[in-house]
Amino acid sequence: MRLIFVRHGQTPSNVQHLLDTAVPGPGLTELGREQAAALPEAFTGIDLSAIYVSDLIRTHETAAALAAARGLSPIERGGLREISAGDFEMSGTFEAISAYHEATGAWVSGDLDVRLPGGEDGHEVLGRFDEVVSEICGNGHDTVAVVSHGAVLRTWVGARATNISADFIATNFLSNTGVIVVEGTFGQEWRTLMWDGNPIGGFPYDDAHDGPAGDSFRSLWRGNGSRLGVSAAADEAERFGG
Repeated sequence: MRLIFVRHGQTPSNVQHLLDTAVPGPGLTELGREQAAALPEAFTGIDLSAIYVSDLIRTHETAAALAAARGLSPIERGGLREISAGDFEMSGTFEAISAYHEATGAWVSGDLDVRLPGGEDGHEVLGRFDEVVSEICGNGHDTVAVVSHGAVLRTWVGARATNISADFIATNFLSNTGVIVVEGTFGQEWRTLMWDGNPIGGFPYDDAHDGPAGDSFRSLWRGNGSRLGVSAAADEAERFGG
C-alpha cells in the first residue's frame, strides 16, 4: 500500500518558531489556509481510499478541503499527533529546539531509549504511530493520505523506511504541506518513493515560517537555524503517483 504523508499547514506558533505540540493546539494562519486549499489540486489523479488526521486542530483544518473534494470524512487518530516537547513546550530557544532535534535524531539512529525531559521516548513515539499505520494497512486501503506533523513524520519515515538514512533525515527540511510518499506493508519493508519538503502550494520560503519541526537538524547544529536549501526526492518517483 501507499501512504502519502502531508505535514499540516502553517500555524501562528510556526511563525513564532515555537515548540507547540500540545492537544488541541492552534488552528491555521491565513497562509496555512491557503496551503490547505491547494491540496485538492495537488492530489488530482490520485485515488484515495481514506484520509487520516491527528487529534490536533491544525491537521483537521489542513485536510478539510481535500476531504470535501473527495467526499471523505477524515479519520482522527491520536497516535498521529506531534512528538511532545515535554518541558520545552512553547519554547523557542536554541537550547530547547536543539534538545528536541537531538532526541528525534537519536531515535532515527536507533537509540529509542532517549527521552525528552517531561516528554516521550522513541519507543512511545514510534509505537503509537506504528499502531495507526497497522490499522490503516489492516483495513485493506490502497492509497491513504495522512495529515500529520513535521517531527513525527520525519522520525517515523527515518526509522521505518529502508532506503532513507539518518543523515538524509538530518539534512532535509519538511515545510508546512510538504509531502513524503512511502510504499510497503506493515511489519515488512517500507520504501520512500518521494520526499518533497516544499509546500504543496509552491509558496516562497521567505514567507513560509515553518517552525522548528520543519528545519533540518543540521541547520541547528550549525547554529544558524536556516535551511540547507536542499529538497531531495528518493530514488523511485517524482510525484505522488510513483
